[in-house]
Amino acid sequence: MRTVWKMALSCLIWPISVMAQDPSPPNQSDPPPVLSPPSENNSTPGSNTTTDPSPAPAAPILPAKPLKSFYFRPTNQPPVAPGYFTVLSPGTGCCVTSLFTPRAGRISLCGFQFSLAADGGKRIGAKLDLSYTVAPNVSNTGHRTDVFSYLMGPTISLWRKNSLSTHAHILLGGAKVSGPFPNAGGGFSTGSVHYPAWEFGGSVEYAISPAFGFRVTIDSMHTHFFNLSGAVQGQNDIRVINGIVFYPGEPIQSRGRR
Repeated sequence: MRTVWKMALSCLIWPISVMAQDPSPPNQSDPPPVLSPPSENNSTPGSNTTTDPSPAPAAPILPAKPLKSFYFRPTNQPPVAPGYFTVLSPGTGCCVTSLFTPRAGRISLCGFQFSLAADGGKRIGAKLDLSYTVAPNVSNTGHRTDVFSYLMGPTISLWRKNSLSTHAHILLGGAKVSGPFPNAGGGFSTGSVHYPAWEFGGSVEYAISPAFGFRVTIDSMHTHFFNLSGAVQGQNDIRVINGIVFYPGEPIQSRGRR
């Protein structure tokens, strides 16, 4: 019986002793550690190894690069040298075409011509050519014959010195030829032919001032028209043009240095 009472007493005393060994409540946090003053640990305020690391230096801000535009040249590129920029030179003048007709043979047609030449300062360029010529009352028929042509192609600079220059060109496009032609009844009928055309030739140009020049052009132009049987056939025509050329902002000295 005494043994039983000892065991019961031990079961009651053991939880009390465990609670006495853990005096701090479970929900209470530990107190912060106490730092010793600088005089006791022989350290200076600036030598604390637990200080936060210094922030990383910020990246330098670079100036924004200018956007490249189609119309403006960036400022960091050198300017284009004089004499090597593309110049558009419009020109116009009097045009005379020697056209072959079935009954009357060759006749002369007079009119006007407009051209737009692109010169890049080197040997190769380009040219657009528009012309219209007409001859009234062909072979006393009371009908006129006219030719409208539109051609375009490359040009080649053959020789250039000071104010005088020569060029050769090969142009492709089309031509519409209208006029009377003989019919099976012995009379005349009128009609028009619109076919591809081409020409090749050359020109001599003289700059009479910094803004204007005089140009003479001789071409061999291939067109189409009706023959004696009324069928369409190709023919070679001769064209001579005397005209004035305009140089927009192009001095004579720059043209001579090319």
